Amino acid sequence: SSTSSEAPKHVVIVGGGVIGITTAYYLSENHGISSTIIDISGQIAPAASGKAGGFLALDWNDYGPVGQLSRRSFQLHQELADTLGAENIQYRRLTCAGISPDQYNQRPAGKKLEGVEWAEDAIGIRKLGDEETIAQVHPKMFCDTLWKTIQAKGAKLVQGKAIGVARDHDDAKLVGVKLQDGTIVEGDAVLFSAGPWTANIMVGVKYHSVLLPTKETLSQCVFFSGYGDPEVYTRPDNTAYCCGFPDPATKVTEIPGQEEVRPEAVDRIVQAVKAASGGGNALDYTPTLSQSCYLPTAPDSLPVMGPLSESAGGGDGCFIATGHTCWGILNAPASAESMASLIATGKPTSYVDMKPYNPARFPSLKILE
Repeated sequence: SSTSSEAPKHVVIVGGGVIGITTAYYLSENHGISSTIIDISGQIAPAASGKAGGFLALDWNDYGPVGQLSRRSFQLHQELADTLGAENIQYRRLTCAGISPDQYNQRPAGKKLEGVEWAEDAIGIRKLGDEETIAQVHPKMFCDTLWKTIQAKGAKLVQGKAIGVARDHDDAKLVGVKLQDGTIVEGDAVLFSAGPWTANIMVGVKYHSVLLPTKETLSQCVFFSGYGDPEVYTRPDNTAYCCGFPDPATKVTEIPGQEEVRPEAVDRIVQAVKAASGGGNALDYTPTLSQSCYLPTAPDSLPVMGPLSESAGGGDGCFIATGHTCWGILNAPASAESMASLIATGKPTSYVDMKPYNPARFPSLKILE
């Protein structure tokens, strides 16, 4: 734990999303420590971690507070793909472009802009990255494959609603996590990583997304400027993940994996993508999947990662990792690598300065509220 020199033997992780799963993976791989994951759904990646786009960019965060996290994570994503098998997680390198569609019929008929792979009505293109700096992964396959790997080494998944830490009555030693039904999931360190459900300070930004079939395998992700700025992430399985039009941030009351999908929000995305891409036949505009999820967001939009104080509902041996906004899939590996090191050794890794993410910056923080 953070104050004793002895590494924990078993960590309880509250939240089965990408942050919890990758932390369990690095605890096992780098430190030989096993984990039990608690998720209210009884599933792995029931919420945003199973429904995200999986877009990975090396340098988009370079001059901001998560720049180091993104660069290290981008490298780790490649290493994980090599270890787990790229085909098992649909990892690949690809290109990305910002495209201005012809909203006002300015384009000479039949003329296609150079560098545009599949969008038909482009009047402007900005290259946003190539195979050196852009990659993607299928978030649900990524989480499931990591889970299989750690499960084979003894990790367990428990369905239940965590209500707080459990301590020994006599010496206040951490004994695990208490569930709503009164049972205690035993462990000598605890990580709270339940996205927007982690703590009272957290909100969620709800995004809807749809999967559209593609006629062939496309390899250019497109951020459109116009028609509401939809985003399209083409995938190697001949689908395109399309999203846009986020809801305002809100305190999340929906249950992970049971988020309402509003038909009008789905329709809005499909119509925007159809209009922005020129309605060509590269995409089929009948969704095969419609879904929604919440991006976990702290008051200052930075991750919240580090030791969890007693006043926050934690204390010795307790940690938190949440608040990764739209970069959760990208930034999970370096976050997890560092959190695993912090939990196991009392020190984060040297790759990332974790100070900006210190939970102590929120004095009113209370977990699971």
